[in-house]
Amino acid sequence: MKKNIVYKEVPPEKLRVRIDPDSLGFEDTKSCDYSSVIIGQDRAVRALEMGLEIESPGYNIYAAGLTGTGKASTIASLLNQLDLRKKIPDDICYVNNFRNPDMPRVVTFPAGMGNQFQKDMDELVLHLKKQIPHLFESEDFKKESDQIVNSYMTKQKDLIREFNEKIQKEGFQLVQYQMGDYTRQDIAPVYEEKPVPIDQLETLAGQDKFDKNELEKIREKLSALRVELDALMRESRQIEKIIRKEMDSLEHKTGLPVVSGIISDIRLKYGDYNEKITAYLDEVLEHILSNLKMFKEQEDEQASRQAPMLPFMQSPKKSFLEYKVNVLVDNSKTEKAPAIIETAPTYKNLFGTIEREIDRSGFWKTDFTHIKAGSLLRANGGYIVFNALEALVEPGVWPFLKRTLKNRLLNMQPYDPFSMASTAIKPEPIPTDVKVIMIGDDYLYHLLYNLEEDFKKIFKTKSQFDTEMPVNDERIADYACFIKKITEDEGLLPFDKTAVAAVVEFGIRLTGKQKKLSTRFSDVADLLREANYWGKKDESNIIRENHINKAYEEKIGRLNLVEDKIQEMIADGTIMIDTEGRVCGQVNGLSVYDMGDYSFGKPAKITAETSMGRAGIINIEREAKLSGKTHDKGVLILEGYFRGKYAQDKPLTMSASICFEQSYGGVDGDSASSTEIYAILSSLSGIPIRQDIAVTGSVNQKGEIQPIGGVNQKIEGFYDVCRAKGLMGEPGVIIPALNVPDLMLRKDVVKAVSEGKFRVYPVETIDEGIAILTGAEVGEMDEQGNYPPGTVNFLLNEKLTSLAKGLKAFGEEEKNEEKKSDDE
Repeated sequence: MKKNIVYKEVPPEKLRVRIDPDSLGFEDTKSCDYSSVIIGQDRAVRALEMGLEIESPGYNIYAAGLTGTGKASTIASLLNQLDLRKKIPDDICYVNNFRNPDMPRVVTFPAGMGNQFQKDMDELVLHLKKQIPHLFESEDFKKESDQIVNSYMTKQKDLIREFNEKIQKEGFQLVQYQMGDYTRQDIAPVYEEKPVPIDQLETLAGQDKFDKNELEKIREKLSALRVELDALMRESRQIEKIIRKEMDSLEHKTGLPVVSGIISDIRLKYGDYNEKITAYLDEVLEHILSNLKMFKEQEDEQASRQAPMLPFMQSPKKSFLEYKVNVLVDNSKTEKAPAIIETAPTYKNLFGTIEREIDRSGFWKTDFTHIKAGSLLRANGGYIVFNALEALVEPGVWPFLKRTLKNRLLNMQPYDPFSMASTAIKPEPIPTDVKVIMIGDDYLYHLLYNLEEDFKKIFKTKSQFDTEMPVNDERIADYACFIKKITEDEGLLPFDKTAVAAVVEFGIRLTGKQKKLSTRFSDVADLLREANYWGKKDESNIIRENHINKAYEEKIGRLNLVEDKIQEMIADGTIMIDTEGRVCGQVNGLSVYDMGDYSFGKPAKITAETSMGRAGIINIEREAKLSGKTHDKGVLILEGYFRGKYAQDKPLTMSASICFEQSYGGVDGDSASSTEIYAILSSLSGIPIRQDIAVTGSVNQKGEIQPIGGVNQKIEGFYDVCRAKGLMGEPGVIIPALNVPDLMLRKDVVKAVSEGKFRVYPVETIDEGIAILTGAEVGEMDEQGNYPPGTVNFLLNEKLTSLAKGLKAFGEEEKNEEKKSDDE
C-alpha cells in the first residue's frame, strides 16, 4: 500500500461564486433604472404573446411553473403592455320574453348604451303612468266610452224588460239573489201579488193550502222559462263581451299615438344596432296596448283607497317588471378590452347566478331581473386570469367552464346542489369571446392533459415558466433593476452595491448551480423586505451586505429547529456518527432532509457485512419496507457493478447486507449508491475506511460517479457535525466531480477549506473514491487479468476467489455427505 498520497481537491475559489460589488457599475440602487421588464422568462413570454394574440377558438392559455416564478405578475404585466386592438365589448342585457317569460332574451348594445336603454325604458313606463290616466279621463274618451256602453246597455235592458213583461203575464217575475259578491238572476212565481220561491209553494201545497195541480203547472212553466232566461243571460254576457271589446278597441285607438310615439323614438335611437332590439320593441308596443289598464290608475290614488293592513297583507305595488331591462355587463367606462384577474374563482364569481327571493306566500320565485353576471361575462371580449387548482376544486366550475369554452356560449343558471328550491327560467345563452388564462403547476397540467379529453382542445397554449436563468452581466443588471423596483414600490431603503452582490449570490444559491440565477422572485423579494427590516433595526439609511446576511441567517434560524435537534443528538452521541479513526465496512453517507420550507443535510452511518453465500446484496431498508423505488434501483445497480468488475472469471458467491443505521423513516434516492459500494469493498477487502470523510454520489454499473442533488446542503451538514466536534484530523467530503459546478457553499465552509480545516474531494469513479477513503492504492488489472499485490482490487479479488472456492468445496462436501447417507 502507498501512504500519504495527495488527492485532487476542489480549490476554495470553486466552492462559491463571488460577485464583485465593484463590477456592478453603481454605488447603490438609487442610480439604477426603475424597470418593470419581465426577467428571465423569454420562453414563457413568447408563448403568452402568441396565445394572447391568436383569436382562433381553443387558444386559451395554461401558465405552468413553480410558485414564486412570477406567473401572475408576468401575465398582468403583459396584459397591461399588450396592444389591445380589439374593440370595446358590447353591453349585455337581459329583457323580458313576452311570448315565453321563462326564457328571457339577450340583447347587446355598444358600450355604454345598455344603461341608456335601461333608463329610456324606465322613463317610458313613468311617462305612460302619467299620460294614460289623463287620456282615459279626457272628455272625448269619456264621451265615446259612454256612447259604447249606453248603446249596448240600452239593448241589454230592453231584452230584460221585454222578458220580464212576458213572464209577468204568466204569473212570474224576475228576481235577483245575492251570492257573496255576485248576484244571480232567477224567476219566481207570484203568489198573493209578490214573488215567492218555488220551495215556499211546495211547503204550502204540503199543508193543503195550495193546489197541487196548480203547483205542477207552475213547475212546468218555470222550467221552460228558466231555459229562456239562460238564453237571455248568454245574450246579455255576449253584449258585455262586445262592450269590453269595443272599449279595448277604443283604449287601443286612444293610447296608440302616445305609446307608439315614445317607442318610435326609442326604436329610432337603438333600432340600428341589431334586429333583436327592434323585435323586442315591437313586442313591448303590442303588450302595452293590450294591457293599458295597468297604467289607468295612479299609484297614490290606488294606495289611498286601500284599507290599512299589515305590511305582509298589502298588495304589491305595480313594478311593471315586464318592461325592465337587466344590464348584466356595463362597459360604459371601459377604454379597452377588459382584463380581469379573478382571485376567488368560485362558480358564482366566475359564471354568475340567478338569485331567488321568497314571495308573500313563502314560495321561492325569480325572474330575469335577478340574473347576475360573473367575471367570465364581464371579461367577455377580453381576458380573464385565475388559479387552476382553486377553480378545479370548486364544485361545478370545471364542467361548466369546459362547456362554455367549447360552445362559446354561456348558459346562465344557478349552482346550488344543497338547495331544494329550483328555478324554471332558462335564459337565452350568451355568446362569449373571452381568452382564459389558468395559472397552475406542471403536475396539474399533465394530469388534465392526459385524463381530460377536452382540455387539449380548449387550452392549446402552454406557457412554461422557468425557475432559473443564465448568470451574465445582463441578468445581474436585471436583478439590480428588480431590487430598485421593489424598493421604490414598497418604500424600502436603498441597497448599496455590496447588498446587491449578496442578493445575486443568494439567487445563485437558490438554483444550486454556479451558472444559473433563480427566477423565483417571490423568495428574492422576501429577502429584500427582511433585510430592510434589519437595516432599520440597525438604524442604517442604506442596506448593506451584513443586513442581507442577517436576514438570511434569521430566516434559517426560524426554520431549522429540526436540524438543530438532530445536531444535538449527534453531538451527545444519541445518533452515532464517527468523525475520527477508521472502521472496516462503515462509511458516513450524506442525506438531505426536506421539510418543505427548508432543507438541510446530515450524515448517516452506512454499514455493510459480507459473507459466503449466493444471496447477493441484501437491502435491509427494502426488506423493512423503508426504501423508495429509486433507492432500490440504486442497490440493484451495485450488483451489476460487482458482476461486471469482479465476476468475469468466477461466480459472484457472496452475501452482503447494507443498512442505514438508526434510520427509522423512509429512505429514497440513489445518491448513497457509491457510499454503499465503498462499505462493501471495505468489508470484503478488510481495509478500514476513514470516518472523517463523508461520501455522496450516485453510481452506474460501470463504476462512474454520477451527479446528485442537494450537494451544498450535504457538504454543509457534515461540516457542521465536524465543526461541533472540533474539526479534528483532516475532515472532508467526497462528491461527484460533475457536481463541482453546482457548489455554492456557505462562506464559513469556504473559509474552513481555505484554512485547510476541511476538504472537498471531487471523484469520477469508484476507484478514485476508495483510494481516498482507504489511503491505499487501488490497482489496475494487467494483461493477464491480475492486480498488483497489496492493492485494494487485489485483496478484493483474492477474497471473492476464496469465497467462490469455499462455497464450491462446501457444496461438494454436502453432496458427498448426501451420497454417503444414500449408500448407507
